[in-house]
Amino acid sequence: MSHIYFFSGPCGCGKSTLAEAFAKHLVNSGGRKQVYLIHGDDFHDGFVEAYQPEVFFVEGQPANALQWEDILRFNWECIIDVADKALSRGLDVVIDYVIEDELPLVTALAQKHGAALHYVVLTASEEAIRQRITQRGDVDLIDRAIFLKHKLEAMPENQGHLLDNTGMTVEAEIAGAENGKYVVNNL
Repeated sequence: MSHIYFFSGPCGCGKSTLAEAFAKHLVNSGGRKQVYLIHGDDFHDGFVEAYQPEVFFVEGQPANALQWEDILRFNWECIIDVADKALSRGLDVVIDYVIEDELPLVTALAQKHGAALHYVVLTASEEAIRQRITQRGDVDLIDRAIFLKHKLEAMPENQGHLLDNTGMTVEAEIAGAENGKYVVNNL
């Protein structure tokens, strides 16, 4: 049986760090030869924008720029397509990205491949999130991260899938993420 390990959570909660460490853990201790790791932000980072005062603007946006909703939809299409290709080749997949309303997309992908879906929503204290984001130099993301923290913690579908990693080592996070309680049982 294939597995999808999905790490969601607000900015600054350590999704990418844990996903990478977890993928290596699966390969090094789980008897797998390979695991495919998808960092959702890599798709978002593909949109390169430069400040160009001479660009024609329409309603405050560059005339040829995609709106946030279109970028998000594109990112999700890429994540699902790449995960689908990896699962089709018999690989387990580890993904990190924020899931707000997209859990049905990931659940449908798991169902299509008969894969077990392990869904972990990372969170941390507000202070820990502020410190982590400040440390990496992205202070403009703090308000969004705190908003997402509260939103994700309140969502009914995330109850039972929350992992507060405040003060935890990556090794402790890996041990916590392996807990069977994070498997989505409605496949």
